[in-house]
Amino acid sequence: MPAEAAAAAESVFPQLEALLPHVQKPIQYVGGELNSTVKPWESCDVRWALMYPDAYEVGLPNQGVMILYEVLNEQEGVLAERTYSVWPDLEALMREHGVPQFTVDSHRPVKAFDVLGLSFSTELGYTNMLTALDLAGIPLESKDRTIDDPIVLAGGHAAFNPEPIADFIDAAVIGDGEQAVLDMTRIIREWKAEGRPGGREEVLFRLAKTGGVYIPAFYDVEYLPDGRIARVVPNKSGVPWRVSKHTVMDLDEWPYPKQPLVPLAETVHERMSVEIFRGCTRGCRFCQAGMITRPVRERSITGIGDMVDKGLKATGFEEVGLLSLSSADHSEIGDIAKGLADRYEEDKIGLSLPSTRVDAFNIDLANELTRNGRRSGLTFAPEGGSERIRKVINKMVSEDDLIRTVATAYGNGWRQVKLYFMCGLPTETDDDVLQIADMATKVIAKGREVSRSNDIRCTVSIGGFVPKPHTPFQWAPQLSAEETDARLEKLRDKIRGDKKYGRSIGFRYHDGKPGIVEGLLSRGDRRIGAVIRAVYEDGGRFDGWREHFSYDRWMSCAEKALAPFGVDVDWYTTRERTYEEVLPWDHLDSGLDKDWLWEDWQDALDETEVEDCRWTPCFDCGVCPQMDTHIQIGPTGKKLLPLTVKNAATASSGHSH
Repeated sequence: MPAEAAAAAESVFPQLEALLPHVQKPIQYVGGELNSTVKPWESCDVRWALMYPDAYEVGLPNQGVMILYEVLNEQEGVLAERTYSVWPDLEALMREHGVPQFTVDSHRPVKAFDVLGLSFSTELGYTNMLTALDLAGIPLESKDRTIDDPIVLAGGHAAFNPEPIADFIDAAVIGDGEQAVLDMTRIIREWKAEGRPGGREEVLFRLAKTGGVYIPAFYDVEYLPDGRIARVVPNKSGVPWRVSKHTVMDLDEWPYPKQPLVPLAETVHERMSVEIFRGCTRGCRFCQAGMITRPVRERSITGIGDMVDKGLKATGFEEVGLLSLSSADHSEIGDIAKGLADRYEEDKIGLSLPSTRVDAFNIDLANELTRNGRRSGLTFAPEGGSERIRKVINKMVSEDDLIRTVATAYGNGWRQVKLYFMCGLPTETDDDVLQIADMATKVIAKGREVSRSNDIRCTVSIGGFVPKPHTPFQWAPQLSAEETDARLEKLRDKIRGDKKYGRSIGFRYHDGKPGIVEGLLSRGDRRIGAVIRAVYEDGGRFDGWREHFSYDRWMSCAEKALAPFGVDVDWYTTRERTYEEVLPWDHLDSGLDKDWLWEDWQDALDETEVEDCRWTPCFDCGVCPQMDTHIQIGPTGKKLLPLTVKNAATASSGHSH
């Protein structure tokens, strides 16, 4: 390796260390976590810097980054290190003292790596990406980068419409990353071994030719006079017209993370998580995650048991999160919960499900989940306040189901239930939202009756609805911030005005402003890049954090940046789209047939519900044939065998429990 290349990769920790006493939570920048990996730089020929563009406390527990970190580091000759967004206090000091964006594992400059892979689970991380690029000394726009700059790659759910950041990234991968990063590594390794022929353009072209990596620079967008997109066309021969998503089949072959990272500083989730299945076919029309991760692929009960066992041994956590979009829908969830609760009874290992569908919840499951842990609150997400709006969004939960489920919980000793709803759904009226208050009072009334106590709570939590790409609601108008706030104010007054039950109902909501910015970014096209850059240059950072977010900054930057194009924020957010319109992400193939999505949007407007295709005949959404995949579900008929080895000596010596 040339001497200057080695020098470019030297640790910046000596310079950084002097700055750490002057910043908040310096521990988040020092690295050395349990199960982190540091490999010798010289022994590797492909080097990845993986970034979750948010603070360490949010980024470290992120499953996606943790999995790719491990998958890459297991490969011979490949290293992966992690980098997170630095808080503004450290950013200022780094600029002052010339310290570049660094990885936490060995404090190497991010610019020295071959790839900077960013995982976006929300669009509000875009300004943090620009901060990191600038601190790293990497040109903000891909067209200004040279052969010595890393390939800037976007992944994660927000990458299913990477057009707003098309100017800033070199590539995007949509779908599951495990196999995709290995394929990319192979291509980059071959190109480097040949002496990097054809420079940056050549390696990007080789990636594009696979059909699974999107290179925005190889596509031109043409616009109609009224601002809509006329078409998106490849500008280079050999580049595919559409780029496909990646789908990993047989999750048991990918039991990651095997050695979950244990954070040094406090993080948002202090537990070990195991993904029990991927995908969801409930068909909730607002839910991008459910639509883009089809088909359903379950991890087997034995595969889950094995991962939990290894993960607990590797970390020492005392709680296991069973993750998926709708965990109680796993075909063997009862056996999984019982098997794990039996196995870890003596260790007092708690189990948790992120949120439970009302119709999939039963008290046996709930009791297994809390047998060794604590009875915290239960969270249910009816999403819509009225029966009518739940038909529109295809969230098949009746009010009777909800009351019955909640009654069971209160009757079995739970004291706290949280209900999650959305405001601003398509066709919604004030009345649909006000019915949330009626539902909450019925829940409290029933809870008092069955628990024979007034000491129970129900918290109503409300988020604003943001239409997302690759969902049936991708054509829907978004409710303006003013209308959202007005609607929520009426609801708040109704709950507060309830003398009998109001004091038992907690009310938490976000105002409509962040939702408008999220909507601008989620359905935006390449013209939005100018807005993101202007916001970043004006000091925008950590837009997902309420105390850092500035709506006024986003609106004034958008007004200036979009004026030359003759479109504005409303054009991207509150405007309804038609069937004919070319959507910015139409050339990115999530496997969903556009006509199927449109029919489902029409069904929504007609208030027609659609069943879950896991248990009914196929509805032809297009994913399985198009992606050559299929639904993988149990039951396998296996049980989680108790690990008899554990405590076998004490158990056989006649102790009674």
